[in-house]
Amino acid sequence: MPRIAGSDIPDRKKIYYSLQYVHGIGPKFAKDILEEAGIDPETRANELAEMDIAKINQIIDNGFLVEGALRRQVQQNISRLREIRSYRGDRHRAGLPTRGQRTKCNARTRKGRKRTVAGKKGIKG
Repeated sequence: MPRIAGSDIPDRKKIYYSLQYVHGIGPKFAKDILEEAGIDPETRANELAEMDIAKINQIIDNGFLVEGALRRQVQQNISRLREIRSYRGDRHRAGLPTRGQRTKCNARTRKGRKRTVAGKKGIKG
């Protein structure tokens, strides 16, 4: 397996798709990196020469924030929002959606599994 930007990428896939396994590199950045390195996107990752892998690593190191550094920056941004007590920071703190989505009937990804509220049915009045 070739090691690019500190993470292993699948070696049987085309390099265009293999690069997207690196956290922080999507389709656009993968295309830009391969254009700058002068590598055909159709090439399989295991067919790359050591020089090509070194060239890709150098481009990523010089121009992109990936893997641990990107995750660290995202966490710092979230903690900054929490510290300044912004609306988005409060939503992060509460584990609710931060971008204005509705929460009455959806938002299960952020809120987690449903929790049953006890004693609601039995009260008649």
